[in-house]
Amino acid sequence: MSWSFDAPTRERLHAFLREHDLADEEPRIAPIGDGHSNLTFRLDTGGRRMVLRRPPPPPFPPGSNDVLREAGFLRIVGPHGVPVPGVLATAEAGAVFDVPFYIMDMVDGVVVTETLPAAFTGESVGEGMAGQLVSAMAQLHGIDWSATPLAGKARPEAFNARHLRIFARMLDDGREEPAPAFREVAAWLEGRAPEPSGAAIIHNDMRLGNVMWSGEGVPRLVAILDWELATVGDPLLDLAYLACSLPREGACHTPVQDLAAALLEAGCPEPQTVIARYFAQTGGEATDIRWYQAMVNFKLAALYRYSRLAGHDSYFADPTHEARFLAEAAHYCRD
Repeated sequence: MSWSFDAPTRERLHAFLREHDLADEEPRIAPIGDGHSNLTFRLDTGGRRMVLRRPPPPPFPPGSNDVLREAGFLRIVGPHGVPVPGVLATAEAGAVFDVPFYIMDMVDGVVVTETLPAAFTGESVGEGMAGQLVSAMAQLHGIDWSATPLAGKARPEAFNARHLRIFARMLDDGREEPAPAFREVAAWLEGRAPEPSGAAIIHNDMRLGNVMWSGEGVPRLVAILDWELATVGDPLLDLAYLACSLPREGACHTPVQDLAAALLEAGCPEPQTVIARYFAQTGGEATDIRWYQAMVNFKLAALYRYSRLAGHDSYFADPTHEARFLAEAAHYCRD
């Protein structure tokens, strides 16, 4: 996804930064990341470093790319010790762009995906990184959301069935008949949707590529990013997403697992080990989460299909992405 700032937009942004006491001089602007979802830019001004997040040009999937919602979750979870950047300012559509945006602190660190940084040291690096992801998730799920601004707004009741309906409806957009595997997996999920195991703040996209690590030495998790899909829901869906994002040695990988290939080099633990570690940390009773694992891959297949048909990013143009997610979902669709 390409997008750039023209001169009038730069002037409006500079005025916004001055108004919020964030910068006197006009910032230098540079894109961060690949921009497959929300667009992220680094702002450098007067020795201060900040990050701006805004949605891409529409269309985008229903319920996604809500950056003000994302900023709200950062403000909620940060005081509870979850490692996130601080939010500096938010703006509604029309303030600078035709879409809303927010500005947050710049965090020093690296995002790891396909390749492990050469500066990482220590034994069992993959075990350590996976363990920190599990610990961060357990910490997040332990927040009493009913004592936060989410109280009275969240609807965790019947979360799993409702979540499934949202993504199943995305298949009926009239643009292309979905592959038969979509309907088959959706029917299996619908007939077995469990009652929520509980209600917690869930990130809904916690994977290797959405966190930052200290740049050298023994890797330390310093920030969890990309909260646009966060909500109050079943914590086992969050756990399943993390488990399904981990690559398995010798197995066919989904696109999300491709983006965590560095963990194979680092010695990634098996997903079942990660799942067991989560239950041990949270004190919950270990349970079969195959429904959630099938649901995660079905959801990702539906999202990738939507993005491919929308045609706003060449990354999603390959229809085999969807087939790989559906094959992984079918792996868990067994009684």
